[in-house]
Amino acid sequence: MRNKNIKNMILTALFIAIGLALPLAFHSIPQAGQIFLPMHIAVLMCGIVCGWPFGLACGIVTPLLSSLLTSMPPMAMLPAMLCELAVYGLVTGLLIHFVRVKNVYARIYVALIGAMLMGRIVAGVLNALIFQAGSYSMEIWLTASFVTALPGIAIQIVLIPILVFALVKAKLIEFGQAKE
Repeated sequence: MRNKNIKNMILTALFIAIGLALPLAFHSIPQAGQIFLPMHIAVLMCGIVCGWPFGLACGIVTPLLSSLLTSMPPMAMLPAMLCELAVYGLVTGLLIHFVRVKNVYARIYVALIGAMLMGRIVAGVLNALIFQAGSYSMEIWLTASFVTALPGIAIQIVLIPILVFALVKAKLIEFGQAKE
């Protein structure tokens, strides 16, 4: 158990580092962060691979450190993005653990899509009620969360299962580890 937690801590640190580095490559393109969602990949992967406590930590630490070190996301966007990514890490970890589907691909997709929807819903509700109260609408939420982000959503849905199975095949992780 102790070795597993140490391994998950190391993997979480690696996912945080990826979550800090990957956006730097994308942000040379205007609005690429909002379109391709590069930070989300690391947090979603962490939740699937390491479980909910580590995914939650990655979802909180990654945008916070990124904002402090690179000013991305800007402080105005940080609270909503921090909450959204925290939900991604938490929900992927919970769904990968509790949803029992025989097909391993289906299990990953349930966790991934469930977390992506919950994170967007939480961010939308928090923006509407707290962070941007009075200036946030359903249209803004749908546009930002789904229309603008469609390329990033597609990348996540295609890339994350491939990465998980590549790590399993390389024997760098055990998929059973994601269940624990």
